[in-house]
Amino acid sequence: MSLQIQPINPNIGAVLDGVDLNQLDEQAIQAIHAALLKHQVIFFRQQQLTAPSQVKLAKSFGALHIHPIYPAMEDAPEVIVLDSHRLDLRDNDLWHTDVTFSTTPPLGCVLQAIKIPEFGGDTLWASGTAAFNALPIDLQDKLRGLTATHDIRKSFPLERFGQTPEDRERLEASFRKNPPLSHPVVRTHPETGADVLFVNEGFTTRINELSEVESDELLAFLFEHAVKPEFHLRWKWQEGDVAIWDNRCTQHKALFDYGDAHRIMHRATVNGSVPYYAPKAVA
Repeated sequence: MSLQIQPINPNIGAVLDGVDLNQLDEQAIQAIHAALLKHQVIFFRQQQLTAPSQVKLAKSFGALHIHPIYPAMEDAPEVIVLDSHRLDLRDNDLWHTDVTFSTTPPLGCVLQAIKIPEFGGDTLWASGTAAFNALPIDLQDKLRGLTATHDIRKSFPLERFGQTPEDRERLEASFRKNPPLSHPVVRTHPETGADVLFVNEGFTTRINELSEVESDELLAFLFEHAVKPEFHLRWKWQEGDVAIWDNRCTQHKALFDYGDAHRIMHRATVNGSVPYYAPKAVA
């Protein structure tokens, strides 16, 4: 293996060359894991991953998640199919961190481009670590220890995802299984120890310790701050490309700017752990 790593910008992202994701040994897996922790989202051009290889790669990070809403591949239930001709994917055109409505939001995802429109369909990722570090110190101190509510209903409303009786029943079952819950506004990354801004426009509805007015104002500021150009990158897909991102410290947005053109992505999601905030010891 001759792995080359090309950073995309100082805060987030790298392109990795010199590895075939269909034929990974332990050395390559360890190098990929290390690159992900450092760069938060990593890309591999034109890999043409088979479904078993995608599952194997994702499982190298941990057990895999089964999504409550999206359909999966018949021969690989861990891999969901994001097909613009089968699903309303407009909700992905919103900055979000995946499945933060869960008690244990995903560790990360392995995403492959299967069919890409001639124009459009790029994906953006932003670093929650860089965003937090750029905040004024007094605001950092205010945010530490606060909690926020995350709600599946914010991105999966009945009026869009409950069009048939069957869809409505399935969605309402998902609502019952995933009631609103709280996560820290600033989480500690469980492997790097970094402080991460952990609110997102897709699922975060309220900062619990603040009044409704103050919560709304602060969340609006944080949503805008977190995705400033200096904290994010934009990836232009080619068919067969693979992205792996650390969902614990990033958020992303899949642009829905391709109209009726066909876009298909395959995604495997790695289960995560309960987010927490651990105050750092004062020297």
